[in-house]
Amino acid sequence: MTETTDLNISEALALIDEGLGLTLSRELMSAGEVADLLLDVRSLLAVPAEEPTPETVSA
Repeated sequence: MTETTDLNISEALALIDEGLGLTLSRELMSAGEVADLLLDVRSLLAVPAEEPTPETVSA
């Protein structure tokens, strides 16, 4: 599970870096562009919850 999380974080950081690179020379960004970027980052970082195992359910 750690590898998946590390991969998601790496992808999110790359997306943020790309977004910053594209907007660095601009003075303004629309709210829609910011929302799209944040939604993309959120979807990369949203890790599905682990399903309970019999050990955790009975504990």
